[in-house]
Amino acid sequence: MTNIPAPFGVASYSFPVSCGYARRKDKPNLANPMQAYALADLAAHHNLSSLEIPLDAMLPDLAPATIDAFKAYLDERHLDLLVDTGVVDVDTLTQLLPLAKRAGARVVRAVVSGILEGNRNAISKNSDMLSSGWGRAALGEAKIAAAGWPEYLAEIRRRLIALLPVLKELDLVLALENHQDCTSDELLAFCEIDPDHIGVTLDVVNPMAVCEEPYAFANKVGPHIRDVHIKDYTVRSTPQGYRLVRAAIGQGVIDWPRMLALLREVAPNAAYHIELAAIYARHIHVFEDEWWSSFPPRTMSEVAPALRFMQQHAVPDSVPWRTPWEEDGDDAPETTNRYELAQFAHSVQYLKMILK
Repeated sequence: MTNIPAPFGVASYSFPVSCGYARRKDKPNLANPMQAYALADLAAHHNLSSLEIPLDAMLPDLAPATIDAFKAYLDERHLDLLVDTGVVDVDTLTQLLPLAKRAGARVVRAVVSGILEGNRNAISKNSDMLSSGWGRAALGEAKIAAAGWPEYLAEIRRRLIALLPVLKELDLVLALENHQDCTSDELLAFCEIDPDHIGVTLDVVNPMAVCEEPYAFANKVGPHIRDVHIKDYTVRSTPQGYRLVRAAIGQGVIDWPRMLALLREVAPNAAYHIELAAIYARHIHVFEDEWWSSFPPRTMSEVAPALRFMQQHAVPDSVPWRTPWEEDGDDAPETTNRYELAQFAHSVQYLKMILK
């Protein structure tokens, strides 16, 4: 019998601590974080189909020989590649896109901003919020003096248009993630620039961070989805709104048989990657007026499905929610490493079971 790979892969951001992205100041961190080859071995061990990584953060360098050797390693293990990058930046992507193509990628995932928790007001308050996040250096051009979120979106649109010649020449797609910042309408407006070369990386649970219902969000952007981040959260209710807490796939709020059936219908050619991420809980201040000030007006009928979804799944904030990393004990690196790997193993097993 042919050992058919699972129809999904793994993104390195499933392992913020195990891959060395999350680090503590003045305290020990994980001694030997996973690099690209170790993550490829993990994917091959679980018989997955692909890998999603930032080349610059997981390979020793970006020399052609290094890229070629890694591509050969993936080919031997029958692993496809999707490349991650940070905030859309013309200079950075002009250099990265040819390397991604050389490594075998057809899609490159990017983010519109470093904003989390739907806190789009931070754009006008702190230019450091425009960085790619996860402790990686700010992208110089991203530190623009934006008057607010609409002006910032206009700047990103300008950058995407400037990148189109490179994307067309290389026949690559830049897939913008709903990184707890953009609404479905905002992503669709970017895709309209050139649907063949600008698409969406759908993080399945991140619509909750902009007060949109996950299934409706997925259905709306569906034709443009090129990459799916398979992620789950549990929900804690708070006076300010709700807290989103990392969970293994199948242990959170998403009905995965329903979601996967929907995605197969609206985005039949998308790639899928487990991306557990969120080693810190995300607090969405949806009950505070200031949080809404950067969003266009919405009717109650538009907001109600998301709030209803949260209410149906929320438990009190008194229910323990901190990850081992958030507990910040002396053994946090090792404990969190085991926690991340255990959640990943459970997620793989669960997805294989429901996809039989």
